[in-house]
Amino acid sequence: MSNKIFDFINLHNGEEEKSKVLENVFNNISFRGSNLWILACAIIIASIGLNVNSTAVIIGAMLISPLMGPIVGAGFALGTYDFTLLRKSMKNLLISTIVSLFVSAFYFYLSPFKDIQSELLARTSPNIYDVLIAFFGGLVGVIAITRVEKGNPIPGVAIATALMPPLCTAGYGLATFNLSYFAGAFYLYTINCFFICIATFFVVKYLKYPAVSFKGKNYEKQIRLGITALVMIMIIPSFYLAYTLWNEKKFTKIIEDFINTEFNSRGYTVIYKKLSYQTNPKQVDIAILNRKLNHDEIAMYNRLLKEKGVNNTILNFRQDDGDIKAEILKEITQQNTSISEKDITINNLRQELNKYKVSEPNLVKEIKVLFPDLKNVTLGKIEKYPNTDSTEIQFLVLYDTDKELRTEDKDKIRDWLKQRINMQDVLLLQDLEKGYIN
Repeated sequence: MSNKIFDFINLHNGEEEKSKVLENVFNNISFRGSNLWILACAIIIASIGLNVNSTAVIIGAMLISPLMGPIVGAGFALGTYDFTLLRKSMKNLLISTIVSLFVSAFYFYLSPFKDIQSELLARTSPNIYDVLIAFFGGLVGVIAITRVEKGNPIPGVAIATALMPPLCTAGYGLATFNLSYFAGAFYLYTINCFFICIATFFVVKYLKYPAVSFKGKNYEKQIRLGITALVMIMIIPSFYLAYTLWNEKKFTKIIEDFINTEFNSRGYTVIYKKLSYQTNPKQVDIAILNRKLNHDEIAMYNRLLKEKGVNNTILNFRQDDGDIKAEILKEITQQNTSISEKDITINNLRQELNKYKVSEPNLVKEIKVLFPDLKNVTLGKIEKYPNTDSTEIQFLVLYDTDKELRTEDKDKIRDWLKQRINMQDVLLLQDLEKGYIN
């Protein structure tokens, strides 16, 4: 039984001859002639896609990009202790990276449109999911390369691992002299390269590709020790990187939940927030619209944050002290996000109006079917003040009718609506030329 299960998941089934796979890997490493032209065209296409915020164009660029070649080659070189293949792979990866940065930076420098788009912004902040995507995408890609029948995973791997967009985003950072965008995007590109290479190394070792033979035993030992050291140098920082990204993601989620619980759900409008994870202690800057906290309240929120398990973190409230609006607008402008007091007011009003919105598109149709005497039905919610200390939400039905409804008909409509919308306070108003009557 165990043998059948092993045969079912055995990667050696359907495996291509190792010599053919190595030959194919070696041929896809070099960036000369057609490969270099394809790379340059893919860079331009990806840059245009990022510039106009077109996901379809970016996907097209990823499909034709040949960047996976030298990365997979480096993984095979590490797995087979082939120093010559490793040197060639790293050389071509460096060439392709420099060419990509130069061409994309040149494009964005010439482009009249330099606004940051969502597709660009998405490549500036890598997280733990990018590590997982790169690793498992690399596994799928290498497994497909080593098969007799390649199948259709290769295009999906090219899209999932996404090497081209981060490089072009880094080029955008160079062209606009935005070092934070450059660092974040190049960081993501490095993550992808590392984990695709590591995934390739594991598959090569599992499939037992033969190690390269050397002329002398001492030379062979030195080469193997050198490449083993390189593997460790790549693996150890990669695991540390994954752990760091996981902690950062966890920290961000806790802060977001804290802000939603303590401020957004209580009616406060948070107009600005900035998380600084790399500082010591960590910093969380918040600005609240039309709300100024005193020293005791600030201390209370910092204490609540610590009780959530977030240590070594300071919660800073950007109060309206004269220069705060200018500072907030400056921070947001650096992120290419336009905001104004008018925008803030509109957003605040929209949130307020959402409390009175009726999201029941079929309810009017049902009312007209069940109660055909009602015409021009309009639904809404209004506030009711039973006393000065509290407010209640009342469901409103405004209608026209050719004849006055009887009291029992109104009671029937109210009873049905109470069950249908799960609200106990329903107000019926008839729209007459001389006013409204209940």
